[in-house]
Amino acid sequence: MSQEAYDHTAVESRWQEAWADASVYRTPDDVDDPTYVLGMYPYPSGKLHMGHVRNYTITDAYARYRRMRGDDVLHPMGWDAFGLPAENAAKERDTNPRDWTFDCIDTMRGQMKSMGFGYDWDREITTCTPEYYEWNQWLFSRFSDAGLVERRDAEVNWCPSCETVLADEQVEGDAELCWRCDTPVETRDLDQWFLKITEYADELLEAIDDLEGWPNSVRQMQRNWIGRQHGTELDFEIEEYGTVTAFTTRVDTVFGATFFALAPDHPISQELAEEDDAVHEFVHHEADPDGDEPNGVETGLTATNPVTGEEIPVFVADFVLSDVGTGALMAVPAHDERDHAFATKKGVEIRPVIAPEPDEWDGETIPDAPDASEAAFTDDGVLVNSGEYGGLDSETACERLTEDVESAEAATQYQLRDWGISRQRYWGTPIPVVHCDDCGPVSVPDEDLPVELPEFINTTGNPLDAAEEWKETTCPECGAAATRETDTMDTFVDSSWYFLRYVSPDLADAPFDLERANDWMPVDQYVGGIEHAVMHLLYSRFFTKVLADEEGLEHREPFTNLLAQGMVQLEGEKMSKSKGNVVSPQRIVEEYGADTARLFMMQAAQPERDFDWSEEGVKSTHRFLARLSDLVEGYAAGDATTADPDADRGTVDEYVADEVDAAVAIAGDEYDDLTFNVALREVQDLVRTLRGYREHAEPHPAVYERGLDAAVRLLAPVAPHLAEELWETLGRDGFVVEADWPAATADRETVERRRRLVSNTREDVRDIVDVADIQDPKRIDVVVAPDWKYDALEIAIDSDADNLIGELMSEDHIRDQGDAAASYGQDLQAEREALSETLSGDEEYAALRAAAWLIEREFDAPVVVERAADADPETARHAEPGRPAIDIAE
Repeated sequence: MSQEAYDHTAVESRWQEAWADASVYRTPDDVDDPTYVLGMYPYPSGKLHMGHVRNYTITDAYARYRRMRGDDVLHPMGWDAFGLPAENAAKERDTNPRDWTFDCIDTMRGQMKSMGFGYDWDREITTCTPEYYEWNQWLFSRFSDAGLVERRDAEVNWCPSCETVLADEQVEGDAELCWRCDTPVETRDLDQWFLKITEYADELLEAIDDLEGWPNSVRQMQRNWIGRQHGTELDFEIEEYGTVTAFTTRVDTVFGATFFALAPDHPISQELAEEDDAVHEFVHHEADPDGDEPNGVETGLTATNPVTGEEIPVFVADFVLSDVGTGALMAVPAHDERDHAFATKKGVEIRPVIAPEPDEWDGETIPDAPDASEAAFTDDGVLVNSGEYGGLDSETACERLTEDVESAEAATQYQLRDWGISRQRYWGTPIPVVHCDDCGPVSVPDEDLPVELPEFINTTGNPLDAAEEWKETTCPECGAAATRETDTMDTFVDSSWYFLRYVSPDLADAPFDLERANDWMPVDQYVGGIEHAVMHLLYSRFFTKVLADEEGLEHREPFTNLLAQGMVQLEGEKMSKSKGNVVSPQRIVEEYGADTARLFMMQAAQPERDFDWSEEGVKSTHRFLARLSDLVEGYAAGDATTADPDADRGTVDEYVADEVDAAVAIAGDEYDDLTFNVALREVQDLVRTLRGYREHAEPHPAVYERGLDAAVRLLAPVAPHLAEELWETLGRDGFVVEADWPAATADRETVERRRRLVSNTREDVRDIVDVADIQDPKRIDVVVAPDWKYDALEIAIDSDADNLIGELMSEDHIRDQGDAAASYGQDLQAEREALSETLSGDEEYAALRAAAWLIEREFDAPVVVERAADADPETARHAEPGRPAIDIAE
């Protein structure tokens, strides 16, 4: 197989068929503790895009690596198949969502197989099938039994184009647009079904600290979304309207409250808007919660501060949100940046009541109030201008005020709201409830599940409302005529437990086999986009905790390790059909092969990083694979001249053998950490070394073949098709996917010291040649430091003595070196903090002798590596551990 003749199409189709015939990726049910590797399943939109390919190459490469490490690997795939896009597409094409969805699935499954992804297709799940969504309905009933389901009237986000309710997370940007169609979102009041995720808010928040295998950014996003705040609720009296409760995390600043603020949709604001034209104009036309500056309107009302008795003006302000706190707040401009900006704009008093704690504070003297006219002082400190509480620190004052003020109570607030799962659309799981005039909402009994979707009706609004025959039913409790619930579930319900269904996808009497789930869960490595950091991941954690409490699942977290992969870009921009910058995975597979696409993406950057697609990079990757195949094919065909198999190994052979060990040791570590780009750089360097070895000398057959064998196995997780082809060419039995990972006989630390020594020595030779302007070196002497210097370095690294030179001179064999020892000791003393371990003298000597051929080849001059005792004394005195002396003869 020459570089020109590498037929990727034939190679890839051959091995895909062979893997399928042998069921090499099937995970038996009787495995007790598999390594569970999972990529977030895709929405079947019709075609894979490069983001899909990158995501699934990451999980596939890791799954293949773990198999070669001897693990029993579960690596399944399924389809997040419900959703509004399918419904819209069906309406546009006058078909039905089911047919459109399954056509897309067939296309994408074929593309995945063409990429060589090693899935256990026997475990494939599709969430739009009754066999799956029956269990969404069953789980809804279990949540209801546990008191975690509620139906109530609620203000919801409504997309007029999609004609459906959106979760808060699905409303994007300052313009508040629908995440699906970019239509401006409205608000409506509708009866909605909610899952009470707030019941688990504290556990969801506190357990984040234990998710050590998750990116810090994702963990922080979840903390922020839950948004727990501890503070105080206290009552203000507003004339004509009575008591209004405000929540504050800084009750210590209550003496500095100079105005009171209400959210635009607070009941008092709404009532005022009906009577006051200015308030009406602001509430309905001017309020902009996402604006750059806070804005508001004065109401003419006053609120009574419950601590001071002071009357302060009441504003309706757009920086106050009804779903944060109580929708009403005491504003303290001197100690809150937002309040300060508003007060400055409206000319409200700014009264400082917290001062920075002095550096040498006696705990009694009250410091001077800070100047807060230009900027708020927002830190904790010491109370000033605060009556009997003056001189208290902020923490103590908060405790005292909460105890002393009659209406004050300690309170905890959350940003997290219960999860509204009602969707007014057809293509989703029907909510298993019927509405009876006498009994009210009644759950459909388990034996009547699934409640299947009726035939699709192409109509505006919710097609289920038009399915009159389907809607008509009887009440499970009283038998009277009743009507089915026409809302369907948010599709995030599907994805909140799908990872459990994979353990027993064909189970007919439960959503998952509990015993098997307890053995197999949690997912060891989960991979997906950062855009799911809040919704999908938070909901999955919620479901897992409920299932632990209600169904006996032994694990309270679904995913041990999480990797949020970066985007594939083109010229710095995310690939997008609307921008016309999409690269087709199918074209790349046809022109260059799946292995080339996989390898290019895995070597381009760390998985978490965005990277730019490069056609030249793809071509270069293809050339590399061709070069490797050329090496293996040439060796197998006997085209490469090799030494006598029984001959002793020379120094060049030893160098290559060491580099094979180095590549194996480092690549294994990097695969463990999913830093594929570093692992693959090792493989490429190894192949480059093997090519140079073949060109420089007659390779020792055992060393050369072991190097080729290692290169093939190290590459197999990322470029599996060619690896299988070359594995067979080398005469190995079985599949490389089932082969053992190559064993390293060197530890990484030693490997890296040796490489650093060789690299630094080669660079020093170049520097000398350049500086001395040596045109034609005749001989290069490399001299290793004397043994006593290695001993001195080791003493210096281990020593904590103040007088290092004295400690060195206490050793007879070092003191005997006289001025040389004193001079080296001074160098060690000066660089003490930067000293690091090196190879031993014998190891340096062996490593440099083995690598001498690289220097000889580069400079076309003989290289002599000597010990200090055998070298010219003038040259040898400059040698130090890790930095041999160099003399170049012209």
